[in-house]
Amino acid sequence: MRKKSSSKKSKKVVMVSGGFDPVHIGHVRLFEEAKKLGDELVVVINNDNWLRQKKGYVFMPEHERKEIVEAFGAVDRVVLSEHEENTKDMSVCMELIKVKPHIFANGGDRNEKDADNPQSSLYREKQIHKKLGITMVYNVGYGGKVRSSSELIKEVKKKKIK
Repeated sequence: MRKKSSSKKSKKVVMVSGGFDPVHIGHVRLFEEAKKLGDELVVVINNDNWLRQKKGYVFMPEHERKEIVEAFGAVDRVVLSEHEENTKDMSVCMELIKVKPHIFANGGDRNEKDADNPQSSLYREKQIHKKLGITMVYNVGYGGKVRSSSELIKEVKKKKIK
């Protein structure tokens, strides 16, 4: 974990999470817009165990993704998720409990409908938000999902991107 700034006064903390594998323009926009919602932006990077469980592969190792995200000016702190191998829990509930942000900002690929679906990881996170008084914000980052890491990788495999 790395902190860029520290101050004694209470800061409004905003948290975002994702695989960021690889990082793309939608993530940049998410970070920039989420930072505007508070004083400190904490980015939770879903670790390699989470990616293997969700996608079946890791394109870029967690330590590299972490270092890249730490380099963004809008990002104040980066935390790796603690998902164990073969995890069934795809949520970031443990990280929400540890960070205790004021706001949890979701990008264009997550919405309120997902938060009401008991099959969604966002549903579990919503329960933690209620318990801890965290505000959930959706569609952060200039409106909608503009890019997909998985689709980017598929395009490269099909040699659509040169």
